[in-house]
This record gives sequence, C-alpha cells and structure tokens, in this order.
Amino acid sequence: MKKNYSIAIVVVLLLASCVSQKKYAELETLQQNTKELLDSATVKLNTCNEEKEACDASLASIQEQVKFLKANNQDLINNIGNLTTLSQKGAENLEMSLESMKEKDVRIQRMQDAVTKKDSVTLALVTSLKGVLGNLSDDDIQINVEKGVVYVSISDKLLFRSGSYTVTKQAKDVLGKVAKVVNDKPELEFMVEGHTDNVPIKSDGILDNWDLSVKRATAVVRILEKDFAVAPARMTAAGRSYYVPLMENDSPSNRAKNRRTRIVVLPKLDQFYDLIEQGMKAAQ
Repeated sequence: MKKNYSIAIVVVLLLASCVSQKKYAELETLQQNTKELLDSATVKLNTCNEEKEACDASLASIQEQVKFLKANNQDLINNIGNLTTLSQKGAENLEMSLESMKEKDVRIQRMQDAVTKKDSVTLALVTSLKGVLGNLSDDDIQINVEKGVVYVSISDKLLFRSGSYTVTKQAKDVLGKVAKVVNDKPELEFMVEGHTDNVPIKSDGILDNWDLSVKRATAVVRILEKDFAVAPARMTAAGRSYYVPLMENDSPSNRAKNRRTRIVVLPKLDQFYDLIEQGMKAAQ
C-alpha cells in the first residue's frame, strides 16, 4: 500500500513536471513575442518622437514666419494709412495751390485790364492833344509819354518874352486848345512846371531863376483857370528853375530848349487801384 502510494506521488510529480515544462515553453514563447512587440513599439515610438521633434521644429519655424508676416503686414497697413493721409494732404495742398494760382491769375488779369484801360485813356489824351496842337512846330511844342505819364512841353518863345512871366496873346490861343482837351476829361489832374536856363536873372519883381520858373508856371495856371474855366483843384503850379534841363546849358540853342513850360498829366493812382479792386470784386 505504501509502495503504491509512492508510485502515485511519482506519477503525479512527473505529470506536474510535464505540465510545467509545457507551460514554461508557452510562457517563454509569449515572452519572446512580447519582447518583439515591445522592441517594435520602441522603434516606432522613437520614430514618432523624432518625427514629433521635426514637426515641432517646423511648427516653430512656421510660427516665426507667421509672426514676421503679421508684423510686416501691419507695417504695410500702417504705410498704406500714412500714404493715404499724405495723399489726402497732398490733394488738399494741390487744391489750395491751384486755388491760389487761380486767384493770382485773376488779380493779374484785372491789373492788366486796368493798365489797358489806363493806357487807352492815355492814348486818347495824346491823340486829342496832337489833334488840336498838330499845326504847331515841333520846336515849339512836344507831346510825349514816359512810363504812362503824358508830357506837353511848350517852348519859352511861344509863351513869354525874354525874362518875363507875362503870357503872350499867341500863347493864350495855344493854352485855350490845351484847356479844351483837359476840360473834356475832368477826371484828369495835371501839373504846370516852369523851367529856365542857367543864366542868372534878377530884375524888378523877379528874385532869381527859381522865382521866374514859379511865376511862369503860376501865370499859365491862372490863364487856364480864369480864361478857360479849368477847375483850379485839378492843377498844380511848380517851378524847377534850371535843375531839370533837357540839354547841357553850354550853347544858346541848348539853353533855348531848356527854357520851357511843361504840362504833366498826373496819373491818378487811386483810380487805377479802384479799377483793380472793382475787377477783383467782379471776379468773386
């Protein structure tokens, strides 16, 4: 009995040993498979990590590029805004400049119109004077225009006797013709200038050449006022003595040319400016 029991135990142990070896083999196989799977997973994991690091680096680069592009885009937007502002200001400045140029053109045109009108008045005056005095010798009377001013120069021998300031009868006829022209243009004012040569003079009632030139100018003004009704407010009498000669006082003929009475038609600057102002108002 005891022997049978021992045999049974041995049989059980052998069977258990066989089962354990089979199980071990299976476990060993499972372990090997698991190891292979782990190794494969590790390789894949490492590959994934490497790919992730590459992707992270690429993402960082892309993010930097995006950041740069955003900043650059903002700069462009700011520059466009600045250019728009500058363009608007430039357009406004250009518009203001054009408007200013237009105003200047209008002023220039009005001034030209005023000058043209003044020149027309001057031309009409010269034409009228030459029309009534054209039969006289050029040595006795000269009519010319200098810088828009009309000058009528009458020789001494036509108006006065030597050393005298009494107007001759013949001179009154000439002054009457001049008076007719100036009376037809009541808006004009004029100055009568007396000129002498440099030969000193002193006689009863005449102190010197200054005195003689003034007395001659005054005598002409009085004739125009009293005999021909020229308004005295339009006239000025002035003596220039021998200080504004036409020629050098070095010969009898030159001294004769310097002895003269000159009627100067004075430009009325206030009327000239009024013409400009009227033109500017009309242009507004």
